[in-house]
Amino acid sequence: MTQNFDFDAVVVGAGAVGLACGHALSRRGLVVAVLEAEGHIGQGVSSRNSEVIHGGLYYPTGSLKARLCVQGRRRLYAFLDQHKIAYKKCGKLVVATSDDEIVRLDAIWDQALANEVEGMERLTGAQAVALEPGLNAHAALLSPESGVFASHDYMLALQGEVEAAGGAVVIATPFEGATPLDGGGFTVRAGGAEPTTLTCRLLVTAPGLSAQDVAASIEGFPKDQIPAARYGKGIYFRLTGKAPFQRLIYPPPIHGALGTHYRNDMGGQAVFGPDLEYVPAPDYSVDPARAEPFAAYIRKFWPGLPDGALSPDYAGVRPKLHGAGEPQPDFQLRGADTHGLPGLAALFGIESPGLTSSLAIGEAVADLLESAG
Repeated sequence: MTQNFDFDAVVVGAGAVGLACGHALSRRGLVVAVLEAEGHIGQGVSSRNSEVIHGGLYYPTGSLKARLCVQGRRRLYAFLDQHKIAYKKCGKLVVATSDDEIVRLDAIWDQALANEVEGMERLTGAQAVALEPGLNAHAALLSPESGVFASHDYMLALQGEVEAAGGAVVIATPFEGATPLDGGGFTVRAGGAEPTTLTCRLLVTAPGLSAQDVAASIEGFPKDQIPAARYGKGIYFRLTGKAPFQRLIYPPPIHGALGTHYRNDMGGQAVFGPDLEYVPAPDYSVDPARAEPFAAYIRKFWPGLPDGALSPDYAGVRPKLHGAGEPQPDFQLRGADTHGLPGLAALFGIESPGLTSSLAIGEAVADLLESAG
């Protein structure tokens, strides 16, 4: 550990991405403290998602999302194997539910190949239905690298890696602000039952929905470099009865999201969601009346959905950087070249495919800080 600092690096947020950043920095020989406001790790965005491992099909060529999703997915499967964490590499079908949607599959196919997604296959409707009887498919794309996994076990393993390297993951300790030090580094103010201050050479902010508030509490962070926060709510419904398909089933994406999809979760149950609704503040309620429009959407690809078979499950909120109808921006990993504070990496808009990309995001953050000296 550098003598002049309590920790080499402090990471704000113990979700999947914050823990992966801590892991990446630990792998480079740094002693890291990860601060988490909640009483357990992974209680924010990371606790309310689909637990899907994305192949990397959709994201624009050359974007961070495209590169880090594919790299992160490859790293993730190796990490899960190494730590004996449960997953199902079940594959995903992107399904055209009408002839009009087939042209949309063409664009996804081209993008998947540009992103170097392995093993992609084009299927006729009959081939897709042969794989998943009961499906309505006029054509489909098969992504065999997609899957689902036990994301909380993954986060526990990341925590274990940080701690095994001499670092600490400190829960119930909200970040309250930071001040740059003369000569480099930061003084960090942490709250909770026993408020404290600590010093670090490097600072990473990865707190999901509170990224903007955290950035604003860092002295000298330019206000014009803090993007507006928007909240994309998505709800999920669970199926009563036997799961109808083994693979992930996705219709073509909607604007700003991948659309309401199907997964057979780690417990073998069928879950549908999320939809997308912009809300003024995080809201985790699930309106049972939404079951009817959900059912109508699902029947496009599963006509056999029984009446009354959907029950409300949970809701998640995604940290969006765009509003309804606006272009969807890339991940934002902001270093000193944008905000002017050496030793700080500030993350904004880490939504899907952030979980799949997390290990690669961690390495990119470590590279960003290392290249800045």
